[in-house]
Amino acid sequence: MKQQIVTHSDVVTSEIISAEVIALPPVQVRKRHPALRIAANHLAQRLLPGLLGLGLALVAWQLVSINSKGFPGPLSTLDSALTLFADPFYREGPNDQGIGWNVLASLQRVAIGFGLAALVGIPLGFLTGRFVFFARMFGPLIALLRPVSPLAWLPIGLLLFQRAEPASSWTIFICSIWPMVINTADGVRRIPDDYLNVARVLQLSEWTVMRRILFPAVLPAMLTGVRLSIGIAWLVIVAAEMLTGGLGIGFWIWNEWNNLNVENIIIAIVIIGVVGLMLEQALLWLARRFSWQEK
Repeated sequence: MKQQIVTHSDVVTSEIISAEVIALPPVQVRKRHPALRIAANHLAQRLLPGLLGLGLALVAWQLVSINSKGFPGPLSTLDSALTLFADPFYREGPNDQGIGWNVLASLQRVAIGFGLAALVGIPLGFLTGRFVFFARMFGPLIALLRPVSPLAWLPIGLLLFQRAEPASSWTIFICSIWPMVINTADGVRRIPDDYLNVARVLQLSEWTVMRRILFPAVLPAMLTGVRLSIGIAWLVIVAAEMLTGGLGIGFWIWNEWNNLNVENIIIAIVIIGVVGLMLEQALLWLARRFSWQEK
């Protein structure tokens, strides 16, 4: 009869096999959102410097108002702004209208003068950049007239049109045309020669070259000139309206100065800055939208 030998390892193995499995409760792990934290940090990095600069400007403004007689502070200006924007589109006469109507009148003049400048300046830029003959013809004229002060053109407009309304649009036209001409012509000159050589090999017409090759390649430079021109137009209209009178943000500022409403003048300055910033940002978005270099 054989004797069965049970070793220590067999006992341990049988105990492990017969052991009861204990289920532990699930542990909740806190999920982290690195993308959200990165976005929050990026937003803080963009907003905090701007808010800090705005706070410093308000502090400097308050110090100036304390040390200057008759200069309003931020709180009094805010109170005037609340009153002003309570009804921005009121009408109580031809020269007594709300700030909203004055801004719209200035924008209308800017749109007319700037639109005419674009209709003339962009084709002229294509011609001077594409053909040497036109560059030699208009180059000296552009170099002579471009540095002239904007307000120097206003008496010429008054003499030509005999009215203040077309004279303001004329001043905007003659001052905002030059950046579009210069930037468009420079963009045409920067087009690689390979593009034009391919067009010659394919025997494309000049209109096809202008429409299918030049215009897409020049569009970023052309939009840069448009953006510079709209800034100049918005700057010029305020000074022109101060001299011509009538409805507009420039005349409104001059009228408030005659009434010694300095708070309203400061409000108008802020409005001019905000409207100019909105126009520039809109054109920047348009430039990025049609810029093939960033795609």
